[in-house]
Amino acid sequence: MDAHEVERAVLLQGGYLGFQNQYSYEAQQKYPERFLAAAAYDPYCWNRDAIVRHLFEQQGIRVVKFEVSTGSGLMANHPVFALDGEMMEREAAFAEEHGLVLVIDIGKLGSPSSQISALRNLILHHPQMRFVVCHLLAPKQTELHAMQQGLEMLHLPNVWFDLASLSHNVWPDEPPFPVTRQFIHSAIKTVGADRLLFGTDTPSNLCRFRYRDMVDTIAEDAALADEQKRLILYENADRVFW
Repeated sequence: MDAHEVERAVLLQGGYLGFQNQYSYEAQQKYPERFLAAAAYDPYCWNRDAIVRHLFEQQGIRVVKFEVSTGSGLMANHPVFALDGEMMEREAAFAEEHGLVLVIDIGKLGSPSSQISALRNLILHHPQMRFVVCHLLAPKQTELHAMQQGLEMLHLPNVWFDLASLSHNVWPDEPPFPVTRQFIHSAIKTVGADRLLFGTDTPSNLCRFRYRDMVDTIAEDAALADEQKRLILYENADRVFW
């Protein structure tokens, strides 16, 4: 982080190895000026009530992450469920009551978990709560128009979108990542630079990309104004999470 002038990072979990809530919490407690932990849990799990009280009331974690994708998330381990159904409404209501930022990964665009209309309904039920939708909806290179349509549906006052794994999802693309930049430019036109958050999916993406290249995809993009770069790389995340 120091080598790339990264002041702070939000620790968003994937589900490959199970939940890492305690590890993330301990990292945040050790480096409170550098890390913000996001907790994750399975709403289907036994003892759910005690788990959420521990995470968000006793430990005071301020961000909740739901990986609901059919690839490695809740819908990979449970039957497909509605994002505007009773269960997710319960989880969103709990998050709103506790003042949490709700981060949600709905999986690959077009997959059974990519329920954009249902997610819009859920968000509309909680207009005072901040939502972050992961991966710019996770489009493939051929899905630029579908991404635009999805972003338009979710372009609401309390919604932001992170850019993590965009270069991976629109592969093949190589530095300086012209395809990735095309998708970012389209997203800016659709929802505005003030709605986009830089993200990396580090460490997994370091198997394919250099961290500096991920930063420079935005920082060295001559088509973006300096203010747009500041918003995406710093100010939006500061506003949403801190």
